[in-house]
Amino acid sequence: MEKQNLFKWKHYQPDIILLMVRWYLRYSLSFRELVEMMEERGLSMAHTTIMRWVHQYGPELDERVRRHLKQTNDSWRVDETYIKVKGQWMYLYRAVDSEGNTIDFYLSKSRDTKAAKRFFKKALAVRHSTTPRVVTVDKNPAYPVAIEQLKEEKMMPEGIQIRQVKYLNNIVEQDHRFIKKRVRSMLGFKSYETAISILSGIEAMHMMKKGQVHQGVKSAQNRKEFIDKLFGIAS
Repeated sequence: MEKQNLFKWKHYQPDIILLMVRWYLRYSLSFRELVEMMEERGLSMAHTTIMRWVHQYGPELDERVRRHLKQTNDSWRVDETYIKVKGQWMYLYRAVDSEGNTIDFYLSKSRDTKAAKRFFKKALAVRHSTTPRVVTVDKNPAYPVAIEQLKEEKMMPEGIQIRQVKYLNNIVEQDHRFIKKRVRSMLGFKSYETAISILSGIEAMHMMKKGQVHQGVKSAQNRKEFIDKLFGIAS
């Protein structure tokens, strides 16, 4: 069921709110730069206001976009990268298919078998993922152990192939770049919860940019119209 009154009690129009959220998640802009850009248009708002919007609507955008994603294929490429949260490095697990389509992500404070297993469970549960036939990973020894445990729990098929071939994972390593570039300009996150909220929005925008939604959302204008429609404010 659609959540009601998402913009209730807000002092700005929904289209302005979504504009700020879209721009922040898609481009390397700070909250204060967005404030300046809006000042040029005669709108005055605090950077903390935009920050609250991103925290609130980023996860909501991710949830709504996922309902419209194309099915990924059964060749998974899995890798983790580093994200700084509250001054500490954490591990961002990400999976794409062989065509570069995002399957899912998971932010973990640890890099071990438990974390890998939690990530696989999360990825297997998303509605647009296909049960993997083959999973390509790096030399991290936690991945094969996690997959074997999931096989024993009947959550992964017995015949699944595990490949630990670095060059085959170039596609997911390259896909990290957009996420890393956007996060780098943020100079780290203040909390784990904040990181999850913003990362979910960044990943949603990235999936749209890669053409993963069914409706043929190919241009910036298409993405704007699609997001407006998702939130019920299409003209």
